[in-house]
Amino acid sequence: MPLVEVNGAHVHIQDSGSPESHPEAPAVVFGHGLLFSGRMFDAQVERLSSRYRCVTIDWRGQGKSSAPAGDYDMETLADDAAAIVEGLGAGPVHYVGLSMGGFVGMRLAARRPELIRSLTLLDTSAGPEDPEKISKYRLLAKVYGLLGLGPVRSQVEPIMFGPTFLADPASTVHRDAWMAEVRAVKRSGMKKAIYGVTDRLPILPELGAITAPTLVVVGADDVATPVAKAEVIAGAIAGSRLEIVPDSGHSSTIEQPKALSDLIEAFVDQH
Repeated sequence: MPLVEVNGAHVHIQDSGSPESHPEAPAVVFGHGLLFSGRMFDAQVERLSSRYRCVTIDWRGQGKSSAPAGDYDMETLADDAAAIVEGLGAGPVHYVGLSMGGFVGMRLAARRPELIRSLTLLDTSAGPEDPEKISKYRLLAKVYGLLGLGPVRSQVEPIMFGPTFLADPASTVHRDAWMAEVRAVKRSGMKKAIYGVTDRLPILPELGAITAPTLVVVGADDVATPVAKAEVIAGAIAGSRLEIVPDSGHSSTIEQPKALSDLIEAFVDQH
């Protein structure tokens, strides 16, 4: 899939196209979490693409997208996502966002409701970064910028993945693939993406404006955005539903692909 030029960045998207059997089916747009790419939704795209148009976005500085100069804040990423949806003529879409992708999704749903058919928020937060975590994450970003992810991998993995997944020998292939993706990106862009997350503004005051049907999902063992943060989101969006996934950490679509695919498919089908 080509890079699309959006707001001064070349953003990589993967578009399955409309299924032949359902040419009028709406699109499902996926926004990934920090340090990942649209590939973290491979299992969900595989499940849904026979009946829906599936579009994954690599945020600027990550995946196969460019690392331009300028801002990487969540408002900029939300503008990027809106421009992509409009450029594809895909709206209104079912939007699925994990962590950073959820930060974007809440902004889209609150500010551009005409683009959102339904909203699925995975392992995310409506508040700013926890103050006690900011200095740690910024230090890790500085070390990463100088030396790459290798020296800090042992500190980052327990943030990104839950203990059940990390203890499973079968997870090694997934974690190594993730490391390979991180090594392939431009470090300066990834650092800006990290700072975009650590320095983000809260979106909680705007959640009351969201009218799209909303599903909030969180891994029971998520330490980056714990269950309490998902409960706050669910409490602030009228009519939303909260699901807690056992034996899952922050990267739930990778750690529990079947459970997440089941939840997302049922919710999208419903709306």
